[in-house]
Amino acid sequence: MAEKKPKTVGATGARRRRKPAGVSTGLAATELQAAAPPGEVADLHRAIEGDGGKVLALYREPYGGRWVVMAALPIALVAPTPYQRNLSDTHVRKLEAVIGKIGRFLDPIVAVRAVKAAEGAAKYWTPNGHHRLSAMRTLGAKSITAIVVPEAAAAYQILALNTEKAHNLREKALEVIRMYKELARLGDANEETYALEFEEPAFITLGLCYEERPRFSGGAYNPVLKRVEEFLKQPLGVALEVRQKRAKTVLALDDVIVQQVEALKARGMTSPYLKSFVVARVNPIRFRPKEAPPLSFEEALDRMTKAAAKFNPDRIKMDDLARSGGAPDDAD
Repeated sequence: MAEKKPKTVGATGARRRRKPAGVSTGLAATELQAAAPPGEVADLHRAIEGDGGKVLALYREPYGGRWVVMAALPIALVAPTPYQRNLSDTHVRKLEAVIGKIGRFLDPIVAVRAVKAAEGAAKYWTPNGHHRLSAMRTLGAKSITAIVVPEAAAAYQILALNTEKAHNLREKALEVIRMYKELARLGDANEETYALEFEEPAFITLGLCYEERPRFSGGAYNPVLKRVEEFLKQPLGVALEVRQKRAKTVLALDDVIVQQVEALKARGMTSPYLKSFVVARVNPIRFRPKEAPPLSFEEALDRMTKAAAKFNPDRIKMDDLARSGGAPDDAD
């Protein structure tokens, strides 16, 4: 068997950056406004101004050539999409300080116009701008600049669009399950239809776990779930019931794992990696031969639960923990 060559790294040990694509794509700068906008964009223009906003520009974004509207929106009409993560108070305070200090707001939010907004409710949702919107409100701003996307589906592309503050696992999972429940009410599409929006099937199950148990250590289980989860083909309303059963299975396993972690702590072991260590020890995929058929969710979790129940804390030594490495249990 040929020996694998190590991946090439630079002198500093960092991976090399990807080179620019060899072929140009998208629109040239002079082409962004070199066509008449379609009817739906003209309708959005009129709607924004009818809402008391002001359209600043209509143009096609340079990569995909899709039309967008740069606008100033009354801040009272804008709200975050109802299924995204909670605000980080620290991040909002930093934004308030920076915006107030330099006296400028230079980073427009992304927004979509809400369809059939209830009377008195926000007419614009932002999947990318919750923290900036909150900071501007606190500072007393009357309006906020936004790139308004005509396609309402952009409101569900939170994980793909939201770059203002990196998500941790808990935030990703909770956003996905909140979005999932909203989409389940809107139609009979399946999980594969929203693969971009959900990003990974494991996030759906983990989201339900976090809803049930806010201090759940999802990071310990995510490596296993990523290997055994896949997007379900049933309609979301039906698939949600399957996901809820899977979440209960994961939480039942967690109950057993917690008992074993407490037993290790009773023996004087206080490593921040205890739960991840125990989960790794009972992971049936860890040493599974590559040629072996993949395990289903049910098979993997059943084996893990049985192995966790048989786990013997008395046989674990501090050296075993020291060699385990990995992320701390509360890293997510």
